[in-house]
This record gives sequence, structure tokens and C-alpha cells, in this order.
Amino acid sequence: MITSVILMITSVILLMALASAFSPLFSSLQPYPEPFYAFAQTQENAALSLSNLIKQGAPYQGSTSAPVTLIDFSDLQCHLCNRFVKATEPQINSTYVQTGKVAFIYLHLPNRGFDSFPAASAAQCTNDQGKFWQYHNLLYNNQGPIDSGWANKDNLKKFATEINGLDLQKFNSCFDSQQHKPVVESDVALAHSLGFTQTPSFIIVKSDGSNPQKLEGPQPFPEFKFLLDKELGGP
Repeated sequence: MITSVILMITSVILLMALASAFSPLFSSLQPYPEPFYAFAQTQENAALSLSNLIKQGAPYQGSTSAPVTLIDFSDLQCHLCNRFVKATEPQINSTYVQTGKVAFIYLHLPNRGFDSFPAASAAQCTNDQGKFWQYHNLLYNNQGPIDSGWANKDNLKKFATEINGLDLQKFNSCFDSQQHKPVVESDVALAHSLGFTQTPSFIIVKSDGSNPQKLEGPQPFPEFKFLLDKELGGP
């Protein structure tokens, strides 16, 4: 009888230990199972203000007088980012950006592979000529497996030739000289200061940089709508 009880207790302890050991593995299989919200304690952050981000060279869509800004930290090799671009971003654009309610900012968090940083730098070079969004869409439409060569330096230059009106000499000079390496590094530093390590990650904030709210993962449109409406209606 005592032996049976001991065996039972030992089995329970063993099962608990196994569950604890495999818990991180199970959670890693679903990086964004549920919407993750985090409400920052600071009420104002000049680094997140719309005017400062544009001044620093961030690509944006929408009105500079929009009361709310949605900041997207993404990687051009990121498949989850591609999901957001295809499934959710168009709804945000038509509902909030085109109506003047929200400005949409793209910042770089190139952490998916070796080709991610050069892709971010190339995209910033097209931004100099007002062609960022065309290049952004072209890369996501042609996205392949991470570091499979689809976004190597030669192909990044080849994609640039498909952008109508892009001055290729200026683009190549910018890209080859790594002109925008500091811009991309600054974006990464900002992302890390906010606690972001995965892409896509988002900040929804008032245009002056106050009341930042975080949302992580390629969440569906209703999750963005909830936070955007809250920001638009808040004090």
C-alpha cells in the first residue's frame, strides 16, 4: 500500500517536471496565439512623435496632421509581416489612413536573417526618392524563404530596376555606400528600447508621442480597430 502511494506521488512529480520542461517549446510554436497589449507608463515620448519620426527619415502614409500614429516595426523577410501587409494593412489604410485619422509609419527591425539588414537599407534608399512603398510592396510580393537568396544584394538591385521613375544611379550609390545604415540601426535601437524583439510589432500613439500602446504579432483588423478607436477617442 505504501509502495503504491510512493509510486503515485513519484509519477505526479515526474509529470509536473515534464510539463514544465516542455512548456517553453509549446509556447514557441505559436509566437502570437493571442493579442498582446501593453500600456506604457510614460505619458509622453518625443522619440515616438510623428514629426520626429518623419524628420528622422521614416517612411509614412497619411496626413501629417493625423491625431494618431500607427508605427510598424517589421522585417522585409518576415513571413508574419507579409501576412499583416496582405490581410490587415489594407483595411487599416482605407478605414483610418485615407480618412486622415491615422498616420502609418514603417520602421525597420531586421532580425529574421542575414539579408534582412541589406533589404532594409535598400528600402530606405528608395525612400529618398519617394518610392519606398512601391519597393516595400514589390519585396513582399516576391518574398521567398529567409536567406534563400531572393533578397541578396544583386536581387535587391534588380528589384529596384522595376520601380518606375527611380534613379538607379542614385539608388546604387546610396545602397553600395550603406548610406542609411545609421537609420536602420536607429530603428532597431528604438524597437529594443520598447522591448520589441519580434516582428511585426506595433505602437499606437498620439501624434505628439504620448499615450503609447503596444500590440505584437500579425493580429486581425478588429484588434487594431479596438486600440485605434481607443486612442482616437481618448483624452
